[in-house]
Amino acid sequence: MKESTWTECLNYSSAIKITPDKEKAESLIETAESRIQVSTKELTEKNANFVFEDYYSSILELVHAVVILDGYKVNNHICLGYYIRDILKNEDLFRLFDDCRFKRNSLVYYGKRMDFETAKDSIEKAKRLVKELKSIITEKLRNK
Repeated sequence: MKESTWTECLNYSSAIKITPDKEKAESLIETAESRIQVSTKELTEKNANFVFEDYYSSILELVHAVVILDGYKVNNHICLGYYIRDILKNEDLFRLFDDCRFKRNSLVYYGKRMDFETAKDSIEKAKRLVKELKSIITEKLRNK
């Protein structure tokens, strides 16, 4: 069955409760930041889709850091989005994440490369998402 809410993700065991793990979260954050540093090279038509994929991977690492800090392990990208929407109560961030998820899936699973302008726009959205997630993480770490 396909989940449509965070509660369904828990009910179908696509997300499970775990002990919060600050060390693992910090490791994921470090990996995400390193990947972003490597990806911040000159953007060209040839590399734009790859740069976007790197940003998306970093976004995943940051979202996983958030859920790990809150004591969850999530097994799919859709439920990560529902966590953002239903638990963090951030519809705008959810829409950004879901748009990036959809574009990344089109690239990876269907071979649909984005044109240069779409890729540039998607990278800018990904950068906004990274910034917002880092802010959420900073707040969570401050409160732990």
